[in-house]
Amino acid sequence: MNTPVTHYLDSEGVEYRLLPHSQPAKTIEEAARERGVNPQQMVKSILLRDMGGFHVLACVPGPAQVDPKKVRAMFGCRRMTCADASDVEKVTGLVIGTVAPIGLKRPLPVIFDHLITAHTLVNISSGDRMAGVELATDDLLVLCDPMFADICR
Repeated sequence: MNTPVTHYLDSEGVEYRLLPHSQPAKTIEEAARERGVNPQQMVKSILLRDMGGFHVLACVPGPAQVDPKKVRAMFGCRRMTCADASDVEKVTGLVIGTVAPIGLKRPLPVIFDHLITAHTLVNISSGDRMAGVELATDDLLVLCDPMFADICR
């Protein structure tokens, strides 16, 4: 299976393991079950936008929730909310539920919660609803060079 994320990983020469799904997952818990992994090792990527159209990709461990107020404070924005489905696709090139912090349509500021580094392997979306990707946390950090902050609720 070739996806935007696997294509990017291949072009960068990064080792990964493709984890196919038997059916599309709608939640982190379903995706973790499909992949046979711990939900804590999943990286959830949420696109946020401010009132002026500034976007940032906030990444937290699977079961956690992003606190937009904490992200907003980092950038001095007055208001920051989750981007809607059409905005996600327009900005990232991927549909909601398939966004990863790499393989994006255009560069974006990426913020990771520190908790993501608790595991040596992480799972990200592949850019396709029918698979995830497992790779070394250190490789992911090199590829997306994120900022780090406490951004969980």
